[in-house]
Amino acid sequence: MSGGEKRSWRGLLLRIGYVGFDVGVLLAVLLLAFLLYIHLYGGLMLSRHPEKLILQESSQITASDGTVLRRIPLPESGYRITAQLEEMPQLLIDTFLAVEDRRFYSHQGLDYRGMARAFLNNTVRMKISEGGSSITQQLARGLYLDRGQNLLRKLNEASIAVALEKRLSKKEILQLYLNQIYMGQGQYGVQTAAERYFGVSNLKDLDIWQIAALAATPKGPSLYNPAEHSELSTKRRELVLRIMHQQGLITYEQMAAAMKRSYQPPAAVKAEVAGASYIDASLQEAVRITGKSREELQTGGYTIVTGMNIGAQRAMEQTFSRAEFFPPDGQDRQVEAAMVMIDHRTGEVAALMGGRNPGTGSLNRAVIDARQPGSAFKPIIVYGPALESGRYSPGSLLQDRKNAYGTYSPANLNGIYRGQVSMRMALQQSINAPAVWLLKQVGISYARGFAAKLGLVMASEDNHLPIALGGLHTGFSPLKMAQAYSVFANRGILNEAHMVRSIRDNQGRVLYTHVSLPQQVISLNTAAGLTTMLRQAVNEGTGKRARLNIPVAGKTGTTQLDLPGVSSKANRDLWFAGFASHYTAAVWIGFDRTDKDNYMTAGSGVAAALFAQIIGKALGSGRE
Repeated sequence: MSGGEKRSWRGLLLRIGYVGFDVGVLLAVLLLAFLLYIHLYGGLMLSRHPEKLILQESSQITASDGTVLRRIPLPESGYRITAQLEEMPQLLIDTFLAVEDRRFYSHQGLDYRGMARAFLNNTVRMKISEGGSSITQQLARGLYLDRGQNLLRKLNEASIAVALEKRLSKKEILQLYLNQIYMGQGQYGVQTAAERYFGVSNLKDLDIWQIAALAATPKGPSLYNPAEHSELSTKRRELVLRIMHQQGLITYEQMAAAMKRSYQPPAAVKAEVAGASYIDASLQEAVRITGKSREELQTGGYTIVTGMNIGAQRAMEQTFSRAEFFPPDGQDRQVEAAMVMIDHRTGEVAALMGGRNPGTGSLNRAVIDARQPGSAFKPIIVYGPALESGRYSPGSLLQDRKNAYGTYSPANLNGIYRGQVSMRMALQQSINAPAVWLLKQVGISYARGFAAKLGLVMASEDNHLPIALGGLHTGFSPLKMAQAYSVFANRGILNEAHMVRSIRDNQGRVLYTHVSLPQQVISLNTAAGLTTMLRQAVNEGTGKRARLNIPVAGKTGTTQLDLPGVSSKANRDLWFAGFASHYTAAVWIGFDRTDKDNYMTAGSGVAAALFAQIIGKALGSGRE
């Protein structure tokens, strides 16, 4: 070889060496960048989103007897009930480890052997079909990443997994995983899936075949959950059972017996009541008393125990579903109704309906101050204050004449004026003129103060005599009317109307318990006098249709519709408020918007009859 050729080869080798060096440096830099990214990205994600490590859990609302009224779905439209590892059978834990990550306790978040196997298989198939992900990586993906399959997402997943292993113990990671993992049909976590697919609430009651079915599901939740694809689920479950046997978790006999079991879905439990309006009102109350947002309460795994009486709510819902108890609908709108029933001994709302067909989030007419109560307001604003003043008794004679009070000239509906009439008779027959005259004598300010003691605070615009007949600027809700009448029923004692009895967090700790603070807001004599008169109004007066075979006290109320060209018998609102035994209730019937095409010609006897039908069912007392 000539000298020139030697120099040429040496130059080539030097260039190759330089290139190799540059490539080595580049690879080293890339490796360092990779390691730096792995080290920093996951830690940064955990620092920026600490809330991700606190799993959202479906809260639940129960009736007074513990019946679950509703489990509230999470924002992703699913359900989760969490469980501690100690609440899970060891076989369940060991099976998930055997199927999903056998080296869970020996790696630090990344199972390199599993990743290598997945890389080899993906290379052969020329597509990403396996992840080789450890349980920690699956948790990282479920908490922080989307479900896509690409190299950057896998890198991020690995980085977060490493960070999780540094931040949490193996026990914490495993518990998070078993509660976070998606199990199909909107169910998250093994506890939720066990209840949904097998009707099992105590995880330690799970059979071997059920544990295998649960462990089979995460591989393909939409394919392998037992409720949707029974055949595919069974095949996958058999594979899991073989793995359980191979790993020494079960005997051959146990495996063979489990393979013979066929899936039968748990019997569907049809809710006895819907309680949509009651539940919405309960959540509003819970927000107010806890200071937590509605979203916090719905996704924090809370148990909100209410005072709902299932029997009373069922009676109300069944009756509201029957059209014959309501006036005819208008030309383009359905006649609506709302009702609230209170146990006046405690103040707990036993039943509530905010409409005839209420749904979640729909208008809750039971709690909105929007309806003028008509003559149902007379005991609150006229006769109660008069008795409380000590100047009048049920037998006192009241003036019954056609009078003018400035520009206001109230009239009796039948046009008959008796000159004088007893307070008892004025209430019984719902005569207007004596009520206005008596309010004038008692004084508007005193009467308003009496109503305020019952929880009915009026607007400044209501400082006039028409309030004697229930003519209010805004009006009151059935809830507030029921609470006011509950004072008459409860010997003058006010128990604040409430739906929420207690609130517990997902660890069972009590965050709130309602404490009753009974207040003697009016005298016993006043309550007794009103009760006597209100019973007479039912037995012999305008409230006859509310009668039962037990004593009932109450008052009807009607507000008329005054529109040109509309029948003189047209009504806007129909009311009945009253009590029997330990229940006080208020009923409203009417249209959301009353006009010339949508009004009622029926009287308030319809509301009294609805009251009797529902109270009678709730108490087991029939109509007379």
